[in-house]
Amino acid sequence: MPHTIRNIAKALNAEAEGNLDLMVGATAEPAAAGPEDLALAVDPKYADGLAQGAARAAMLWQGADWRALGLEAAIFAPRGRLSMAHLSRMMDPGPAIAPGIHPMTVIDPTATIGDGAAIGPFVTIGAGARIGANARIAPHASIAEGAVIGDDALILNGARIGARVVIGDRFIAHPGATIGGDGFSFVTPEVSGVEEIRHTLGLREEIRKQEWVRIHSLGSVSIGDDVEVGVNSCIDRGTIRDTKVGNGTKIDNLVHLGHNVQVGRDCLLCAMVGVAGSVKIGDRVVLAGQVGVSDNIFIGDDVIAGGGTKILSNAPAGRVLLGYPAVKMDLHIEMQKALRRLPRLAKTVAELQKTVAKDG
Repeated sequence: MPHTIRNIAKALNAEAEGNLDLMVGATAEPAAAGPEDLALAVDPKYADGLAQGAARAAMLWQGADWRALGLEAAIFAPRGRLSMAHLSRMMDPGPAIAPGIHPMTVIDPTATIGDGAAIGPFVTIGAGARIGANARIAPHASIAEGAVIGDDALILNGARIGARVVIGDRFIAHPGATIGGDGFSFVTPEVSGVEEIRHTLGLREEIRKQEWVRIHSLGSVSIGDDVEVGVNSCIDRGTIRDTKVGNGTKIDNLVHLGHNVQVGRDCLLCAMVGVAGSVKIGDRVVLAGQVGVSDNIFIGDDVIAGGGTKILSNAPAGRVLLGYPAVKMDLHIEMQKALRRLPRLAKTVAELQKTVAKDG
């Protein structure tokens, strides 16, 4: 649906100049923008692209000379990426899920469906489940028995919500996300090799045959409000207590949270993060791509871990971490500088050894 520049600026709480009645129907990068598009050029480095495209209106950086850029109208973004977030929400039509309940669904008679819900075909909803008002559930999703999902949720294609999972309002599950799978918990009748080497730090008296006995997960998963879980991510239910995710936390694609993990509020867990069982993560923690977290440790509030970091021990609040094993980022940088000097150092030592040997 087209929008006027005036309405977009009002929705973004931003200033606008020029022809405010100009209509735009989509967004585009500056060089690819057509006359009906709003070009996104929130940084001066994108100015050259405007000359290559055909946009009549653009979202620009503060202080930009929109007339000199050949535009008819402009919106000035006080904080570019934040304005883009609001604009993208305004322009996103969302998935095409027809209002009401599709006839090709299987909903247990004891389930409760909130007012205004939209449920697509081939969805299954188990006994005693409760779906909040205005929830949207895309085709092939499944909601198991006893699950509770809050208002305004969006459950996309093929997502799986397990038994007794409790989820707050405005939750988003992307395709293939699985919430409430069984935890990976096993034990051996005798002391296992893993237990032994944890105690001895790698020494083994003997290698014995062993078999694994399954520990069933009796807990479930509890998720707060405004949480998002990415494509093919998995959150295991707890062994006894629930695995928990706090309000406002965003989880990227291919993330795994093990059983009993506790994640605080407003955390950001990026792609391929793996968090082992019984880890407690504080508020506003950022784990970049491929971060790994060892089991049974604590990560304090406001910790930031760079890509590929492996956290093997407790991390105090506010610490910035990098590397394997994780160390403070400034120390990791110094270590990498020293590592790059090793070949030259080894050559110097070899030359000194020759000199000493010759003089001796």
